[in-house]
Amino acid sequence: MPALPDDALPEGFLLLPGLLAPQRRQALIAELSALPPGAAGQRELLEQPWCQALVRWLKRLPVLQPCLPPDGVAVQCTLFEKAQDRNWLVAPHQDLAIPVAERVEHPALRGWSVKGCRHFVLAPAELLAQMVALRLHLDDAAEADGGLRFVPGSHRDGVLDEAGVARWREQSGEVAVNAMAGDGLLMRPLALHASSKAWADGRRRVLHVLFGPRELPLGLRWRSPV
Repeated sequence: MPALPDDALPEGFLLLPGLLAPQRRQALIAELSALPPGAAGQRELLEQPWCQALVRWLKRLPVLQPCLPPDGVAVQCTLFEKAQDRNWLVAPHQDLAIPVAERVEHPALRGWSVKGCRHFVLAPAELLAQMVALRLHLDDAAEADGGLRFVPGSHRDGVLDEAGVARWREQSGEVAVNAMAGDGLLMRPLALHASSKAWADGRRRVLHVLFGPRELPLGLRWRSPV
């Protein structure tokens, strides 16, 4: 399985200032505000027609096409929202779990779980190297807002154990990405990233869209790719 060209995201992440025009950003905020309280919408936004339309628009953008999987599909869209009453920190980690249609018994597949009636599995490094996520910032996401920090280049070393995480952090350090409302942020799932609790007032809402290859190995299937 071919990995994405490394020159597209050589550090494992790339900030795209002003990807969302103000009018489109406000339209997305309105769609999120219309969701019923406690709706499955946190992880399953890709089932929403407006989200499917958003993905189709994103896939047509020339600035994104060199960075997305060839003939790729969106497989998940998640809303992350930090505020003073909903706040958390995340230690440096890689995003290893992917959502799939059903459980498949195979010796190369491990770490199965179920979240919101959806099956997740820890994907092989060869598959994760073909994937990329796009974060769309509906609000500012600097360090004070609980934005992301990355360990540059760490995606090139496959799935890391604890010693590998420590080694990469020591040799490369962490880079904070100060994203503003409307900015996009491309990232490879294997890139080590972390975030602190937000200490600024206000909200930090981010749509996290995960893209992968249309066909999966080992008998796996996406549930409802777009």
